[in-house]
Amino acid sequence: MAGRPVPGYMSPGGYPPPPQYMNTRSGMMMMPARPTGGAMLQTSGTGGVRLGGGMVHPSSRDTLRLKRMADAAKQAKSQMGKVKKRRLGDKMLSQNVRDLVPESGAYMDLLEFERKLDTTIMRKRLEIQETLKRPNHIKQKRKLRVFISHSFTTGKPAPEEEARSVGEWELKIEGRVLDELGLKPDVNVKTKFSSFFRNIVIELDKEAYGPDNHLSEWSRSSSTSEEIDGFVVTRPGEESVKSTIILVLNYQPQQYKVSSKLAKLLGIHTATKVDIVNGIWQYIKNNRLQDPQEREFINNDKYFQQIFEVPRMKFTEIPKRLGALLFAPDPIVIHHIINADAPDGRRTACYDIDVDIDDPVKVPMHSFLLSTSNQQEILSLDNKIHDTVDQINSIKLQREFYLGFSQQPQKFINDWLASQSRDLKIMTDKVGSIESERLSSYYNKSWPNDAVPRYFYAKIAQQRHQLEQAMGIRH
Repeated sequence: MAGRPVPGYMSPGGYPPPPQYMNTRSGMMMMPARPTGGAMLQTSGTGGVRLGGGMVHPSSRDTLRLKRMADAAKQAKSQMGKVKKRRLGDKMLSQNVRDLVPESGAYMDLLEFERKLDTTIMRKRLEIQETLKRPNHIKQKRKLRVFISHSFTTGKPAPEEEARSVGEWELKIEGRVLDELGLKPDVNVKTKFSSFFRNIVIELDKEAYGPDNHLSEWSRSSSTSEEIDGFVVTRPGEESVKSTIILVLNYQPQQYKVSSKLAKLLGIHTATKVDIVNGIWQYIKNNRLQDPQEREFINNDKYFQQIFEVPRMKFTEIPKRLGALLFAPDPIVIHHIINADAPDGRRTACYDIDVDIDDPVKVPMHSFLLSTSNQQEILSLDNKIHDTVDQINSIKLQREFYLGFSQQPQKFINDWLASQSRDLKIMTDKVGSIESERLSSYYNKSWPNDAVPRYFYAKIAQQRHQLEQAMGIRH
């Protein structure tokens, strides 16, 4: 019925109990039965310790009860181990173990290094999470070089009885992201051309192609799942055509054009709403417009009064008032002539557009936050370390127990029995003086003559009450 030792348990007498005799649930000491004819320890009425022969057999009821207690303790311990999160302190070796084993200093150094490494990794995780919450912080400014080219296909001559086939022209729009120096396309950027735009419109000469065929438009929608590398427009014709290409950038996050007065005041033309509000706040701080008494109010200067049309306002009202001052960003307008007479070398035009692209580290950042591949391995190694430390602490308790017994056997046994007696009283909620109850003179006084009849009377009354309840007798 003996279970595993309880790490860290120390009897009140100052000596640890022998772990192989400890009950895992209560911490109660149980002396094992010895073979017949062997010597065993017994307590005498005079308070000493004497040797006697024979063997002690616990009753079958006690054996069953102890077995149930041990099984329940093991089950509870296994369930607790599943939900209990072990801490770094559980890996620490006690000072006594470190004094006994000087080599354990290397292990403690590794623990300290692990603590610093965990702290650094956790700090980096938090920094990455904060960075990913602010999309502007993981964007790079690059040049998108847009290539607009056209080509003509001459109609083929037909037999005399048939009309001559009409030629056609082809307009192609494509682009590449340049490297950081803006000299050549960056092969590492895999972003498709269409991902930079929300809307693209190609407007041709209305007189030449009529009101129903002079517009070609592409718009991004929620159903747009596949990005493309370019756009091609084909129309019949062999003469030069004027075209207007309108490009609406796809800002992520959304950007807004600021009204002329506010843009002149803040020095911001197009920006996100967060950046615009931050610029307003910087202007308020630099010009000390915040009310010194009521800090939530802003005392507008003459420029703010012209823009917001109020002499005073709350800072929380600024986002709402900005609604009338923000507009959709201006589109990029390119006028291109599809010239049939131009030589081949002049049929391509290039334009550079400033765009924001995701920083290449964004994908590794996401992967780092979502990675759980090493967690199971780390958890398994941590469990092995905890089990090893538990074994070391158990061995330390055994060593201290047997070392104390070998140095002063008689004193050790007396202190051990006294501590177990105190533990038993604590477990059973009994009160009294252990030293006094150990002597026979304690029971030779007058109080047992009164206490014993009271005890039996209380027991008889309790049994009578239980019997009356069972028989349904009421007074």
